[in-house]
Amino acid sequence: MRKYFPLLILLVLSCRERTFIPPAPDYSDPVMWYTSMQDTTSTGADIFYVVSTWEADWKDAEGRLCHYADVWKREHRDRMAIEISKVAGYMGPGNNFYSPYYRHMAIDTWVTGDEDLIHERTRLSMDDVKTAFDEFLRVRGSGRPFVIAGFSQGGLAVVELLKHMDDDTYRDLVAAYVLGYKVTPADTLATRHIRAAQGADDLGVTICYNTVKDVKYIQPVVSGDCVMCINPVNWRTDATPAVLHDTITVSVSPEHHVLVVEGYDGAEYKPIRGVLNVGDIHSCEPWLYSDQLAGNIALRIKEWRNRQQPCSM
Repeated sequence: MRKYFPLLILLVLSCRERTFIPPAPDYSDPVMWYTSMQDTTSTGADIFYVVSTWEADWKDAEGRLCHYADVWKREHRDRMAIEISKVAGYMGPGNNFYSPYYRHMAIDTWVTGDEDLIHERTRLSMDDVKTAFDEFLRVRGSGRPFVIAGFSQGGLAVVELLKHMDDDTYRDLVAAYVLGYKVTPADTLATRHIRAAQGADDLGVTICYNTVKDVKYIQPVVSGDCVMCINPVNWRTDATPAVLHDTITVSVSPEHHVLVVEGYDGAEYKPIRGVLNVGDIHSCEPWLYSDQLAGNIALRIKEWRNRQQPCSM
């Protein structure tokens, strides 16, 4: 049997699917960015937004499997731009909006629920975002307020950016918006830059929420083990309900750190691989509360500028 062992190894290796990783982005190239410069009065802020997951696993012309978006493929950038452009529509007015295209991890890994595999594969994606963020800081200069925000995989990126930024950078942070992702105890221990928002106008804080129709629908991969949640309708962290669009009641579950909605079924968001949007309404996060997010970003920017440049008496 021993003489056949090398042949068995070769057989196993040959049966493994070949994989590849797309080339890294060059963030000095404008093609790698979606931007919208609308701060014409120098009273706004710089918004850094990180898009969610848009690609599934795919194969190249040689049949090699890829677990990441390829930012050099126009069709991949175009799909990311669908979400980015809509978010820019409500976060961008009065501000300078920047969003990088990055090698985000494909949905196939997310739906495994294997958090070790997820965090291993998202290292490359998060490295792209950190590189883009450093370029954003270089281009925008210093002294202006900025906001970071992201949805789903982009929310994970926001958490990682809070760990990545230095104290000097953090001083200019208005707030960080983690939409549809979690902040865990380990995250809060990793950096002092993660502080849970307690109201509508505190600064340098993290706004985090996930929406479910019932706590039994909590998805561990995006909202399990989360340690913070704030209601983007009334900006409270307790169970005080708020009414949205006249018919939807939104409340925080202080025990589970998620939003529970009544009067809204999220039927427009189809289930994703039978895992997401199955009671958790994951896909609603940047859209259901868009008016409230736009108003809150403006309020916090105004508060930041008031504190930096108090009115003379």
